[in-house]
Amino acid sequence: MVANFLASTNLLLDSWRLCNQANSPASGPFLVQHNGPVGLVAFSGMHDLGLGSGSYMNDMVALQDGENGGLFSGLGRYDQDEAPVMVHVGLLQLFLVIYGCPSFQAQMKSLLEKSKSIILTGHSIGGAIASLTALWLLSYIQTIPSPPQILCITFGSPLLGNKSLLKSLLRQRWAGNFCHVVLKHDIIPRLLFAPLAPINTQLHCLLKLIQLSITSQSEQLPFNVTDEIKDQLFRFVLAYTEAVAKESAENMEIPAGLYWPFGNYLFYSEEGTVCVDNADAVVKLLYLMLAMGNSGSCCEDHLKYGDCVERMSFQFLMRRGFIHEDVPASSYDAGLKLAVESSGLASQESVSRQAEDSLKMVKQTGLTPSLNSARLAIALAKITPHRAQIEWYKASCDESENQMGYYDSFKRRASKRDYQVNLFRIKLASFWDNVINKIDNNELPHDFHKRRKWVNASHFYQLLVEPLDIAEYYRSGEHLKKGHYLRNGRERRHELFSKWWREKNNAVEEESKRSKLASLTQDSRFWAHVEEARELLEKIRQEKNSSNVAQLLQGIDEFEGYAKKLIGNKEVSSDVLAKNSSYSMWVEEVRELRLQMQQFPQLPSFVDAEMVPRQ
Repeated sequence: MVANFLASTNLLLDSWRLCNQANSPASGPFLVQHNGPVGLVAFSGMHDLGLGSGSYMNDMVALQDGENGGLFSGLGRYDQDEAPVMVHVGLLQLFLVIYGCPSFQAQMKSLLEKSKSIILTGHSIGGAIASLTALWLLSYIQTIPSPPQILCITFGSPLLGNKSLLKSLLRQRWAGNFCHVVLKHDIIPRLLFAPLAPINTQLHCLLKLIQLSITSQSEQLPFNVTDEIKDQLFRFVLAYTEAVAKESAENMEIPAGLYWPFGNYLFYSEEGTVCVDNADAVVKLLYLMLAMGNSGSCCEDHLKYGDCVERMSFQFLMRRGFIHEDVPASSYDAGLKLAVESSGLASQESVSRQAEDSLKMVKQTGLTPSLNSARLAIALAKITPHRAQIEWYKASCDESENQMGYYDSFKRRASKRDYQVNLFRIKLASFWDNVINKIDNNELPHDFHKRRKWVNASHFYQLLVEPLDIAEYYRSGEHLKKGHYLRNGRERRHELFSKWWREKNNAVEEESKRSKLASLTQDSRFWAHVEEARELLEKIRQEKNSSNVAQLLQGIDEFEGYAKKLIGNKEVSSDVLAKNSSYSMWVEEVRELRLQMQQFPQLPSFVDAEMVPRQ
């Protein structure tokens, strides 16, 4: 899709031409161009930057750490078990210097106000700076109305970050906003697979040669690099690229500090062009294509993007036949074979087979995102009876003579019916976790999480079932092992569904005031707050230090204010106010404690506080 889009426009050519201007000695660190509703920003690749210090981790910095984390608020990990999003520290510093420039701020503000689309581009190191700028913009435009479309096109860019960056982009549905053009043998996009300290001298010579070649108008350069230095560099980077490709093919765990590709890769060779968006396939092709080159071509290709982009659009439009006479039987096999030929890897049978295996990774498991979405809709209908059973269970609990309500009845688990409901809870959780897994793996449409049907379905599921998840968490004693639910036990699906609902409601007017209690408590976390308030009350009973008691009472006051607001707005279900519910029992216990503490005038805010009456 990306290749077809670029082929039908002049974006590649326009982007490269502005990159070429940005790389000229007379240019500053960036250039801005307005083409009607489209704004282009090109970043210079002429920077003196040490790309490696010998240790993967020493080259990287966590993107969310420190004062600059707010620039990339859209990127982050969902839980502490996931490695943080990390990028090359030198490339990040270059971006921050440009970002802090007043002229950059002014011109970006103008582009955001006037442009319907913004294209960020750069060659070599400039491409990595363009990617960081795109990450910043994609985070920033989440906060503004009617934001422009963002597309980043790089040429021969080095790798930027680790695998967590890829995961975060897939979660945010931003991976499709990046297209990296890579020539067949260009060494720069492979460079950061290797620890560079052992070849620091050779690398310095190569980068100096590349920059002189780009800026010099004379064919005779005052500086050259020997074939021996080029060969040492080529063999070293090739060996590490092969090792990374092998780890990827064997599904080995990728270290948090290893550089990893993201977005779409548009590979160019003399035989054609192939576009790949699967990171494992990209890694394999980066290795196979470099292995077909040599120490000379790996350096020369980094300087050929101008000529190749000129020919690329023509190649997109050519009607290609097969190099060999045997035409594959299926359209998929035919497309696969054409892709291998376009990558320039068809001349050697063993390499050709490996390339085919890599490109097969790109094929989704027989289903397009739209078909996956349709199948999920069918699966949702099939699990609806489980949800209906839980709804019936809630209604029966609310009408029960024990007057404990939905939450406490399930938490105490006193009947066979309670255990059956727990099975329904587990099956529903499995369904929704599968939905999130498909989103993470880019197997659903990019706007799936914004579609009204799925936002509403996930929200209703959350309001109905999260109270049961909270009850199970405290019933099983997980809070004693991990800590309270909200900080240590809340499942990722609930965090995501809350985010979807908030984003949906940002665009709609507030609902009118309720005239009766809600069928489901509108804050699905309510019972987790109740559990924390119960613990505060128990700590007050045991605490002897008056200053500590005052702090605990402040927490009681805060929870009372929160609960009072929900009840006043009728945003709670009737089970909250049931006579023997945890909340009602807590209210009674607090009343009794106030009576006991009236002899302590130093705590008037607590003693005189107004309690929410039972209903």
